[in-house]
Amino acid sequence: MVKIQEVAKLAGVSLTTVSHVINHRDRVSPALRAKVEEAIDKLGYVPNRQAQSLRTGRTNVIAIMIPDICAPYYTEMVRAMQTALVDDGVDTLIYNTDVPGGHSEDHGHTYLKQIKTKGVDGLIVADAALHRIQHELAEVKIPTVFVGNLPSRAVDSIEQDGFASAYRMGEYLVSKGHKRIAHVTGPSFFNMSMLRQAGFERALKDAGVEITDDLRYEGSFLPPSGYEAVNWLIERHGRDLPSAIFFASSRMARAALAGFADRGISIPSDIAVASYDIYEELADLRPRLTTIGVSPSDLGSGAIELLNERIAGFDGPPRQVVLPATLEIHETA
Repeated sequence: MVKIQEVAKLAGVSLTTVSHVINHRDRVSPALRAKVEEAIDKLGYVPNRQAQSLRTGRTNVIAIMIPDICAPYYTEMVRAMQTALVDDGVDTLIYNTDVPGGHSEDHGHTYLKQIKTKGVDGLIVADAALHRIQHELAEVKIPTVFVGNLPSRAVDSIEQDGFASAYRMGEYLVSKGHKRIAHVTGPSFFNMSMLRQAGFERALKDAGVEITDDLRYEGSFLPPSGYEAVNWLIERHGRDLPSAIFFASSRMARAALAGFADRGISIPSDIAVASYDIYEELADLRPRLTTIGVSPSDLGSGAIELLNERIAGFDGPPRQVVLPATLEIHETA
């Protein structure tokens, strides 16, 4: 096994310099850092993480909790977090609380207990991963960042403004001349669902566009409910369809496009389709969805920045960062 002394000898620097390159890159000049990194690569040196942990009091491991590992949105978010951490030699533990499986509270309790014993340096929680038990964040003693709207403000948070974003989409659809608009919401027990519904329907109301119960369908955020919403809409209205429909999640909207196609309904000539969410995989969809939201990559990398500042010693009150949404106009609306 290659020792750190061999790296120092080959690079022609002190042991302290090698240690700083490994643990505190900002303390070493670019020229010295390049020499040490070249020696590390040439010798194949791998730092002893256990020894580092004893010296620094850190494990160089971050825990990340997400609500649905199958959702492309969270896949992209986690990838951005790992990319931001890899250069610092930080590993990640991914916990999936499996909200769609219906046991998220049990998983959340179990995972929080595990995290307390793992000795991780910090925790990032993505919105619904601690559904109904967000109050337990107040008892977490390590640096923590919540990705989403956190009314308690117990820890740092970074979010997109669900109300304002959905309001903006409502304004857009009205500006395109739509006067009869259907709305497929998320589950009413999710805070993010309520914010998106309130924002979208407030925009319609402010524009004098009525949304009635026969134009509103409660979905689950998951694909099957998007397809089911199409069946509901056709059973309720036949060929007298509203001119537009807004889905509170793109996973529902993607399934709805299939549902409309199966029914011989053309998008957007028969009905315009818009949705909440923006992430990379949507670029492969045809016709491309008109959507609004914040990139999960931006939320993920922003969460890492907040967490790193806490780990580095920032001890101010919990911060709330709100990222502005982007409206992407494409073929469907």
